[in-house]
Formats: sequence, structure tokens, C-alpha cells
Amino acid sequence: MTNFIAKASFAALLAVTSIPATVSTAAAAGPERAVVIDVQYHRPPPVYRGCSPVAAVRKARWTGLRDVRVVNVTPRRVVVAGRDRRGWDRMAFANVRGCPLIRR
Repeated sequence: MTNFIAKASFAALLAVTSIPATVSTAAAAGPERAVVIDVQYHRPPPVYRGCSPVAAVRKARWTGLRDVRVVNVTPRRVVVAGRDRRGWDRMAFANVRGCPLIRR
């Protein structure tokens, strides 16, 4: 029984002495020194002046191709490939605003 009382009193003493130590370190910073700067650096989305690959895929799906994926992107054209009711097919769009169709 004395062993239990000794352990319990030691645990209580340890708990009581640790409380003031945590309060004093937290209060030392003060509100005038706690400056939080929330700066988020992120890269802006790329600006496509011509036909973006997403727009080419969207246009190819609208014309009836399924499982469309971008095959090639050059400064002059964007080529996508997919399936239609006859089988595999490719479409080439001009790499200018509006994505006009060059070849089906």
C-alpha cells in the first residue's frame, strides 16, 4: 500500500510541476510576436493561345470519337486519336484559336 501511495504522489507531483512550465513558455511569445504569414506560391495555369489539348479532345468527343487521347502536339496542329463506329480514327486540329478541323 505504501508503494502505491508513493507512486501516486510522485505522479501527482510530476503533473503539478509540469503545468506551470507549459503555461510560461506559451505566454512568452505574446500576441504581438505571433505574426502568421500565409503566402501560397503557385504556378498559374498555362495560357494556350492556340488550341489546347483539352479543347481538342472535347471537340473530338463532340464529333463522335470515343476513348479520345492526344497523340501529338506541334506548333501547327494537335492530333487526337480515338474510336468511332468503324474502328480507330485520328483527327487533326489546327493549333489556332477555336481548334478548326484540318483532317478527319
